[in-house]
Amino acid sequence: MKKKIEDYTGPAAGWGAVKAVAEALRGQMKIGHDVIAMFDMNKVDGFDCPGCAWPDPKHTASFDICENGAKALAWEATEKRTTPKFFAKHTVTELLSWDDFNLEDEGRLTHPMKYNSQTDKYEPIEWDDAFQQIGEHLRGYSDPNTVEFYTSGRTSNEAAFLYQLLAREYGTNNFPDCSNMCHEPTSVGLAAAIGVGKATVLLEDFDKADLVICIGHNPGTNHPRMLSSLREVSKRGAKIIAINPLRERGLERFAYPQDVVEMLTLESTPLAGHYYKVRVGGDTALIKGVMKVLIERHQAATDAGKPAILDLDFISTHTSGYDALKNDLATTGWKDILKVSGLPRESIEEIADLYTEAKNTIICYGMGITQHQHGTQNVQQLVNLLLLKGNIGREGAGICPLRGHSNVQGDRTVGITEKPSKSFLDKIEQRFGFRPPSKFGHAAVASMQAIYEGTAKALICMGGNLAVAMPDKDACFEGMKKLDLAVHTATKLNRSHLLTAKNTFLLPVLGRSEIDRQSSGAQCITVEDSMSMVHASKGLLKPCSPHLKSECAIVAGIAKAAIPNTKVEWDDFIDNYDLIRDAMEAVLPDFDDYNARIKIPGGFHLTNAASERRWLTKSGKANFMPTEGVIEDPKSAVNSELVLATLRSHDQYNTTIYGMNDRYRGVFGQRDVIFISQAEAQKQKLKAGDKVNIIALDCDQKPTKRRLDNLTVVIYDMADRSVATYFPEANNLISLDNFDPQCGIPAYKNIPVKLELCL
Repeated sequence: MKKKIEDYTGPAAGWGAVKAVAEALRGQMKIGHDVIAMFDMNKVDGFDCPGCAWPDPKHTASFDICENGAKALAWEATEKRTTPKFFAKHTVTELLSWDDFNLEDEGRLTHPMKYNSQTDKYEPIEWDDAFQQIGEHLRGYSDPNTVEFYTSGRTSNEAAFLYQLLAREYGTNNFPDCSNMCHEPTSVGLAAAIGVGKATVLLEDFDKADLVICIGHNPGTNHPRMLSSLREVSKRGAKIIAINPLRERGLERFAYPQDVVEMLTLESTPLAGHYYKVRVGGDTALIKGVMKVLIERHQAATDAGKPAILDLDFISTHTSGYDALKNDLATTGWKDILKVSGLPRESIEEIADLYTEAKNTIICYGMGITQHQHGTQNVQQLVNLLLLKGNIGREGAGICPLRGHSNVQGDRTVGITEKPSKSFLDKIEQRFGFRPPSKFGHAAVASMQAIYEGTAKALICMGGNLAVAMPDKDACFEGMKKLDLAVHTATKLNRSHLLTAKNTFLLPVLGRSEIDRQSSGAQCITVEDSMSMVHASKGLLKPCSPHLKSECAIVAGIAKAAIPNTKVEWDDFIDNYDLIRDAMEAVLPDFDDYNARIKIPGGFHLTNAASERRWLTKSGKANFMPTEGVIEDPKSAVNSELVLATLRSHDQYNTTIYGMNDRYRGVFGQRDVIFISQAEAQKQKLKAGDKVNIIALDCDQKPTKRRLDNLTVVIYDMADRSVATYFPEANNLISLDNFDPQCGIPAYKNIPVKLELCL
């Protein structure tokens, strides 16, 4: 496609989305049953969307998909195939020169493969031989903690539960997973503040909210089905605030493709009535400014005998730490708040006005909040704001982290964590008869550091594209090639598969849309959405190859080969997934009557204590959590001239590139661009179309060797002193050492940089 930059004038979704879906389907899927199956996505007796984790309004809905969900299905259900003949034609060295889009666009993997270093090619291998060889390697390591077990968010609850059994019976708690790179500050920050690391709201709470604050996320691209919920909020007269460095179409207006009148009249629904372009890295400063205004106004009101602004009864009964927060805000100066947030005081006071006026408020946030060196504290500032008015634990109010991949939250629920609780390990021992290790293991950064340093010997990956998703690709790529063993379970080829170890296996897996038939019949799996609803998913399409295995079967095959005298009944589990769920019920709290409850349309809700105002914290209350200063990332420093955030294009999901367009931002046929405001471009002496290099700075504002070259300048409506470009291309600008010390998430969203004009 020809490269071009042009303003996009349409709303989010609408006819632009219809056209994009048609092109995606035409380019990937068979016309007929496979396309018709799309209408069974997110329905009872159908399969769950392999994209985002936004809840389904009703599993009985006639048509509940979005543009990017359709792209995800087309990408998975493609008629293109990556066969042994393909691998026979291309060496790994050659494939490494391909771009990420073309690697995956080659199609679905059809056969188990093993890398041959003599020919530099992947070659077919029988399943039994692959399992036997993988098991032999795993049995040969003297220390189980030299093996890393990575999990992608596409993994089902059942497969993830079996996977953690495999690793723990093998002897390790090394569980790097994709949540370590997206929402680990949620798991850590919310748990410390309110006792639960998940959303406290249900979808129906959006029907009762007076105000929805959207901060640090872009629903039009990353969770498009949310737009339908925001549309309903707007239509009934409730208010929506958008806080984001870039002006995103998906927060401005939306044309609902299922509304015939809206589509035929070319109308759209306005969403955010108030839009604030916070500087990259300025969210904590902004929220502390809002809280400072609220507390000062509250004090003035009560001194004058007027009604209180804050919920004093809630604060007294349900919280701890209010005085510490109040004192911290009193010593936080407006000069720093305004400089770091990049917003005038009038805007901050306007946000405080809107929050004061609203009885019920929901705050929704994404990776713009979490992916910072102080991402944990960012999350906690949002909680602080909600607690001031008692906006957690009642209808129409609460915190709503927007999880990315469709089951990343479920994987954590069923045991994918490097820090297991004693009660969880005790339950495993009671049910299965072996004692799991209690020593905490590695999350993603620690795993990759061990791989780079050579202390890790093997990496087992349940999906994903780990090396590409991580920071510092030079170190990650080098480390991957030093491994003794790498095992990749995947639907399609990606770059991580080409960073071959001494022994590398590529195992093709069923997609979520495909029929999983075992000896007892067709199986269903389960997933958990962003709001803790657990529901069934059952594939309907014929598998793309007779040589595929399910996630569960692959885990069992490796386990039986790697663990002599295993105490887990692997064969029974693979024959009938109901038996896996029976075992999960015995181990996991709140999974009572698991098999029965997933047959209920919409599934069942996992108990959230904070939503009931039961605080599972050390204090027994919800905790106000002050944070020193106003900087989200000290290494970005308040005096950084420019701070860069990485972001995803509209034709992208995580590291998967569906195409080269970013429609809502007006970028077509290319990804090598950098976004900058008009005022900042003038300050930097740049104009649209100029070519620049990005150079990362260290904590002393000195240039490093980390750079990204030859990017085209795109003038965009965004915050000054900020720039943005695409993930994962920009990941090498970040060091493996630049992460949140509380939770380990890499600081993708706050990189101090300077720009260099290409000559």
